[in-house]
Formats: sequence, C-alpha cells, structure tokens
Amino acid sequence: MKNSLLLVLYAGFLTGCLERKIHFTDDFVIANGQMPDIVKDNNNKIHLVYGTGDSIMYSNLSENATSFSQPLLIGVLPHAYSFATRGPQIAATKKGIIITACNSIGDIYSFYKTGNGKWLQGHKVNDVDTINKEGLMDLSADDTNVFAVWLDLRGNGQNKLYGAKSNDGGKTWEKNTLVYASPNTSVCECCKPTVAVRGNNVYVMFRNWLNGNRDLYIAQSIDSGNTFGQAKKLGNGNWKLNGCPMDGGGMAINGDGELQTVWRRGVKVYAARPGMPEKEIGEGRGCSVETVNNKNIYTWTENGQVVIINTKGEKKILGEGMQPVLKALNNDYVICVWEDEKQIHASILAL
Repeated sequence: MKNSLLLVLYAGFLTGCLERKIHFTDDFVIANGQMPDIVKDNNNKIHLVYGTGDSIMYSNLSENATSFSQPLLIGVLPHAYSFATRGPQIAATKKGIIITACNSIGDIYSFYKTGNGKWLQGHKVNDVDTINKEGLMDLSADDTNVFAVWLDLRGNGQNKLYGAKSNDGGKTWEKNTLVYASPNTSVCECCKPTVAVRGNNVYVMFRNWLNGNRDLYIAQSIDSGNTFGQAKKLGNGNWKLNGCPMDGGGMAINGDGELQTVWRRGVKVYAARPGMPEKEIGEGRGCSVETVNNKNIYTWTENGQVVIINTKGEKKILGEGMQPVLKALNNDYVICVWEDEKQIHASILAL
C-alpha cells in the first residue's frame, strides 16, 4: 500500500518537478523481479527489462516521465538466468527494442518488438549449442548496429569472449566472432562482460585472468564487430586474486565519442578512460556509468546501499540494494534502477 501510494504521488507531480527543476530522489518500487536493465530509444523513452523466475518482463517509462507502464510478460525461457549479474539485457535501434536472455543450459535467445507492439522470439544468438554455461552476457546497439557479447566455452572448455551482431533488429544473428581468448587458459570465469556500440566502433570490457591478476581490459572493433584488435588493460594497478570477484564493470560513450569506464579493484571503485591512469572514486562493487553533457555520473553498491555521484561530484545514497544501472532522461535528469530483495527499485534525480 505504501509503495502504491508513493507511485501515485510520484506520478502526480513529477512533471512539475521536471519543469521546475525540483530535486526529486524518492526510491520507489516498480515491480517484483530481479536483475533490471534499461535503455533509452530515439524518442527519449526509457525501456526496462527484468527477470522473475523463467519469465522475462518488460515495462517502459512514459516520455514525460510520469509513470512506468504495467509490466508485460514478453516471453518464458525455461531455466532462465536472472540473478547474480545474470539477467536479461536490452538495447534499442531505429527498428525497435531488442532483448537477450540466457538459460542455465548455456543458450542465448533474443526477443524483439514489432511495429504493432507485439513481442516475438528471434533466433538463437550462439551458433554453437550450450556454450554460455555461466549465463554472463551483455547487449548494446546504436541506430542500426546491434552487438551481443558473452563468456563462451566452445573449443577447449575454457571461458573466452565471443560476440555476434544482428543486422535486422534482433530477429537473426550473424556468425559468432571471437573477441578475445586468454593465453593463460581462461578469462575471469564469473565476471559479466560489458559492450558499448557507437557507429562502427564496438567496445567490449571484461575482467581478464593473466599471471594471477584479475584486471579489466578493453577490446575494440572498428568494423562493427567483424574483427577485434588487441585487448588493452585499463588502469595502471593490478589485482592479484586467487578467485573470481564476480564483478564486471560499466561503460558509456560521451558526446565526443570518448569511452568512459568504471570498475572495481579490491574494495575500491575506479574510473578511467582507456590509456589514462585510473582515478579512485569510492569503495564498493557493481558499478555503472552514464554521461550527460560530457560529464560522468557513477553508481555502485557500498555496504548494501546504492550510491550515486552526480556531475558535480556529490555523493548520495539512493536506498538499499545492488546492481544499479543508470540512464539519462535528458540533460537535467537521470534515472537509476536496481534490485533489492527481489524487487525492482528506481529513483529519478536532478543533476
């Protein structure tokens, strides 16, 4: 009852907040579920996907940011992953919205939204069966290019990075491409990779496992994901760890086309541009970054609480939870969504 009342009050006056630039930070519950992901389309509408059991659920935020739509079941994927950074992923192109999801058997499936609003299941993303046993993957797109990336066991049974592109809005997928294979047996086996697409550039960030170090690397393609260059390490420090931290990182591309990254090493959270020294910005895990007017906003989980650093460098606590994800609504407001106790939470903040 309390959450419903908050949402009603929220819907009733947020439009005024946007017009008057009033700071609004209430933590409100969207639905029951796990592992949310969000994307903004060309019409500035925010689209949300999350999992609950074997069900893949969808909702969207209205263009004037007054309410989320009633959650819609877009598909049931038996044995779907929706926990511990393993959840459905969402992207947007001019052709519509695309979602990918993985099951515990190790296969990745896509779903796409038709022009009349109907959701359909696309082809399987992986062209070798049952190779994504960890269920760790990511998805990104720009107006026309779509690319998915995941941990892949094909060939030698060791985790490496593979990817695939779609040229028809997620209906079908091209032949899978090797992004990176570690010379030291495997990449970090339980850390989610991240992908970002801008034009012909495809960036893949992943936690490597070289000489006992669990550091973050970037692999870049300049031909829409057909081939990838040599992977390059982020930051100057190393994290020697005999185990997997189960923590990837976040990426965003700013208006100048510059890649921004945020990630964890030990208990610290760092931000860096490729080729530049890292900057410590806090402590915690589960990081995400967004850019607005070429300024960065960061969020992560610290001591069980979701925190955010805005473009002014101000740090705020949004509420209890984990795995926060950021997306700019416009130049003045950003939305953060996260999971807490199997519920999807959100907060909209003025910058």
